[in-house]
Amino acid sequence: MKKLNFLLLFFTLFVCTLLQAQDTLPKFSLKNVGNNRIIIGWGNNFTNIRQISIQRSFDSLTGYKTILTVPDPTTPQNGYVDTKATNSRMFYRIYILLEKGVFLFSDAKRPVLDTIRRADFPPRIDKLPTVDSVAVPQVTNTKPKPVGFVPSIYVYTNRDGYVRISLPDDEKPKKYSIKFFEENENFLFEIKEIKEKDFKIDKTNFYHAGWFRFELYEDGKLLEKHKFYLEKDF
Repeated sequence: MKKLNFLLLFFTLFVCTLLQAQDTLPKFSLKNVGNNRIIIGWGNNFTNIRQISIQRSFDSLTGYKTILTVPDPTTPQNGYVDTKATNSRMFYRIYILLEKGVFLFSDAKRPVLDTIRRADFPPRIDKLPTVDSVAVPQVTNTKPKPVGFVPSIYVYTNRDGYVRISLPDDEKPKKYSIKFFEENENFLFEIKEIKEKDFKIDKTNFYHAGWFRFELYEDGKLLEKHKFYLEKDF
């Protein structure tokens, strides 16, 4: 029981620290928390925002590639964990699209090594109990602060509104399948024995805008259970 209470206390402190560290767009926070994980976080005060995309480059001025387009750009607090950067010294910036085609870029920056969090919280994050990536632990009679939505790195909505599938690039061949559900868990459809590593699904397959859930299986075992958001533009 003491161990469980400690882990819950650690998680709450960790989340609060993340939220407090977030800067307001076009500024953003960028932390290297170790184990090839770069955390990008921001607060949003724009009322007319249409799109937020995270971009990464080896150079501070050129060669930027979009690594994620946020499903819901209007979320007040949001962020993303980048686990696929070639190294921890790459540059990041945020593309912000407003109404009437107005857009801007944040300043480019490199991740800062988060040594304070490591010293203050010695337990490793990846040693905490594993849970549904959408859910957060709950303490009796205590409501944890909401965490900004962090999209899946495998199944997410593309900038053109399509659902993009990017499967792990493993050397050993593996069998993947995906089940899609309504937000209330009603089953929609399943894609079995996926042959392509990177492809997209037309949004019309989901019939309406809003939140959808999915279950990604690798060799018959659940690899990830998460959700994504489709914009209301069709």
